[in-house]
Amino acid sequence: MTSTHVPDQARRARREPGEVFGSGFTLFADMLLVGVVTAVACLPVVTAPAALSAASAVLRRSAGSGVQVKVGDLSAELRARLTLATLAKGLVPPAFGVLFLLDERLLRSGLPGAAAMAPVLLLLALGAAAVGLRAVALDGPHRLSGREALARSLADPRGTALLAAAVVLAALLLWALPVLLPLLPGPLAFAATAVDLRDSAHRQDG
Repeated sequence: MTSTHVPDQARRARREPGEVFGSGFTLFADMLLVGVVTAVACLPVVTAPAALSAASAVLRRSAGSGVQVKVGDLSAELRARLTLATLAKGLVPPAFGVLFLLDERLLRSGLPGAAAMAPVLLLLALGAAAVGLRAVALDGPHRLSGREALARSLADPRGTALLAAAVVLAALLLWALPVLLPLLPGPLAFAATAVDLRDSAHRQDG
């Protein structure tokens, strides 16, 4: 009994090439690894959609196969997505952010109806963030398609609400503990991937 138990322990403790953590911490390790690597890849700003899309791809593959996320896989997916088209799409989030800040500043200036427009602006921002997360989780021919992401968001309001809640939670964590910023892309990519897999399963069953 001992002779079979010890090799099994050694097999579980042994790490494959490229693995950072042992198998007992797979989910926790994947979240940390994806979060940190994706945060670094997002630093140029315009690379954010490609980085989150790569994170979603490796998390999707890990969910399907049970294989732990590896740095090499994440880097390969990121390189495959760094094209002129994805970099151009990377201009959309900062442009939207600037527009949101300008609108928020106008509301603070005391314009008529500002009190009523403030919640509307917040809901629009949450909706845009949810659609953006949908887009980065798309795979295949619809990869990073804003039109497809919007269509799926409208067709699956429950999933959209879950993504909006994930954005709110991430914002609250960032406000309370700014030091968590490098780790937040991982959970957001995880949430986007989980909602997309759930939506795909529902559409196949239907």
